[in-house]
Amino acid sequence: MVTNASPADRSSSADPTPATSTAPATSTAPATSSRRTFLSLSTAAAAVTASAGAGVALTAAPAGAAAKERTWPDGPGKPVTGQRPDAELRALLREIDQDRVEANVRKLVSFGTRHTLSAQDDPERGIGAARDWILAEMKRYAAASGGRMTAELQSYVQEPGPRIPVATRITNVVATLRGSASPDRIYVVSGHYDSRVTDVMNATADAPGADDDASGVAVVMELARVMAKRRPEATLVFTAVAGEEQGLYGARYQAKQYRTANADVQGMFTNDIVGSSTADDGTRDPRSLRLFAEGVPTAESPGEGDVRRAVGGENDSASRQLARFVSSVADNDATGMRVRIIYRRDRYLRGGDHIGYLEQDYPAARFTEPHEDFAHQHQDVRVEDGKQYGDLPEFCDFAYIARVAKVNAAALWSLAQAPGTPKNARVRTSELTNDTELVWDRGTEPDLAGYEVVWRETTSPDWTHVIPVGNVTGVRIDLSKDNAFFGIRAVDRDGHRSPVAFPVPG
Repeated sequence: MVTNASPADRSSSADPTPATSTAPATSTAPATSSRRTFLSLSTAAAAVTASAGAGVALTAAPAGAAAKERTWPDGPGKPVTGQRPDAELRALLREIDQDRVEANVRKLVSFGTRHTLSAQDDPERGIGAARDWILAEMKRYAAASGGRMTAELQSYVQEPGPRIPVATRITNVVATLRGSASPDRIYVVSGHYDSRVTDVMNATADAPGADDDASGVAVVMELARVMAKRRPEATLVFTAVAGEEQGLYGARYQAKQYRTANADVQGMFTNDIVGSSTADDGTRDPRSLRLFAEGVPTAESPGEGDVRRAVGGENDSASRQLARFVSSVADNDATGMRVRIIYRRDRYLRGGDHIGYLEQDYPAARFTEPHEDFAHQHQDVRVEDGKQYGDLPEFCDFAYIARVAKVNAAALWSLAQAPGTPKNARVRTSELTNDTELVWDRGTEPDLAGYEVVWRETTSPDWTHVIPVGNVTGVRIDLSKDNAFFGIRAVDRDGHRSPVAFPVPG
């Protein structure tokens, strides 16, 4: 049993009821019960027992209590609900401007082509002109930040390789808004500003790239503009990357730089093809946004794979937890959107810039419109049999892109204002028991209030139950680790919750 726990947080979602102690009376303090009427009667006496130190215990009925019939599954907690946007976030979302989004998409299209191999020194046409304009806009946003935001170019020379016939300079535009309380914790949002036509090596033909991916860059730029005037607790990075169509070059380089610096990137989102709500058959789905999140981690080591297979963690990668977090904070009336999590790294046999981050073992996911129209991506601009082909701005839905920006804003701001994902989360396995003992490291955030344990049946796609456990670093739950999945999340004094950490044996 884990002992020496601090009192459970009374601002948590658990109802206060008398607790049954599992420690001597002299070391206990008032605690909050986790019992709910939908649970089995066998847990009627379940309680959080607390004293001063490392953990708490949720225990079953005391000796002598009448034995009750169990249901499947039984266990403590209340239903998990989404995190409602607070007044600060709602105000931020109201500032997202559809007209600015449209203007940015059209400006990017105006450079003719943004192919990675196109001109880098022409002031009006080619990827260099687009790069310089994006940087100038980011610097303009940074000027309103009071010194908190910087904007710069991140360049390197890519030697000849697949789709890169000659040594080519690839440049990312990076705007960094430094966090006020946890500046070393980083969240990245990106879009790629390069474009292409039918022939991926054609660097001279007009390649407007309105949907793919001026739409994603416009989202990133609007987020940078709106957030530059605010003070996030964690650091936010807004980046427009190049070389995506040639092989994810810019994002891969960027992610490697963060890994080399041992940066604590706790989440990355790419917005790629987020410009249209209309499918190839003309049907519209203007309120849905796909979010692709991998299960088995791309960077998983052989040893980690052995553990995953032994405990059944295929659906609990850090990227899946990130996606579940996005759904919990951004699928609501404030964004006007439904986030449709897709349990796959990307679309079938396809890829995007988040893969570069996944390769460096960072949690990452991809936002994409609900149904693509392939006549308007990766196509030469032409009319054929009376049908217009090409990735042109007239096929974009700018109101939809603005709502995509709101989903991203809700996710990023909620991540930045919450505590970081708990680290070193473990399930104690030193002895065989029918309960579950969890431990984790305490976070360093100044406004950290405590922790919650979440759990679900092994067949459930998302967390279903939550148990507030207080400001502790350990807990024992009267529910078998054989029969359920568990996670730990941090909570601050304002009720902001972190993504879930999935514990491993230890």
